Amino acid sequence: MKDDMRFSGRNALVTGASRGIGRATALTLARGGANVAINFRSHPDEAAEVCREIESLGRKALAVQCDVADQASVEAMVAQTAQAFGGLDLFVSNAAYSDRQLMVEADMAGFRRTVDVTMWGAFYGLRASAQQMVKQGRGGSIVIVSSPHAVLAIPTAMAYNMAKAAIDHMARTAAIELVEHRIRVNIVHPGWIDTPGERKFFSEEQMQSGGKKLPWGRLGTPDEIANGICFVLSDAADYMTGSTFSMEGGVSLPWWSNRGSGEM
Repeated sequence: MKDDMRFSGRNALVTGASRGIGRATALTLARGGANVAINFRSHPDEAAEVCREIESLGRKALAVQCDVADQASVEAMVAQTAQAFGGLDLFVSNAAYSDRQLMVEADMAGFRRTVDVTMWGAFYGLRASAQQMVKQGRGGSIVIVSSPHAVLAIPTAMAYNMAKAAIDHMARTAAIELVEHRIRVNIVHPGWIDTPGERKFFSEEQMQSGGKKLPWGRLGTPDEIANGICFVLSDAADYMTGSTFSMEGGVSLPWWSNRGSGEM
């Protein structure tokens, strides 16, 4: 998204914003004129660098350390953001966690942590930000960053699949509950994106070779997803609520079939 000031005068909070998609989204919002609060849990130096970049654009920035799986901490983070900026207009639930094991072998601490961060963390942020927006009485826009995992039964990722499926339905339910307050709630499905978090599961060589096998022939970039998220947040998408915006390079297509042959 170009620096077109479409978010001028608006205040945003992005969870998981020190790296990857969250970082790119925070910077894109700032380039569009927004003040942005940067949520992080374990990367303080990177969060501080994002804040410096935002401030260099002439916007206000706030770094807030918070484990999104802790409801009280999330509520305090939203209140701190609103106090620092004078309100909250845009919220992006991006923070997630995932352990990968077969369900029958899964360490239950990691399984529960995946659900606590990815599902409950999204709910706590959605609820607290919506409460703030309702109180303000001037509407707002919320994006829940989900995943094709919500609909694709990816093996070794049961907890993550479950959590993403849950937050999709959560977002749609919130959209109908909040429509009277002129608060839009939408879902974004990124595909396989070249982020630091992916290196928890794959080597650089695996990511690049795997990306070539995707229908679009490459991994996506955080900036591409950030542009999509910011479009959905913006007034250009004012007629959009309760919808799923997919940017996944065709991964939900039958990419395993013979390309161009028309045969299964």
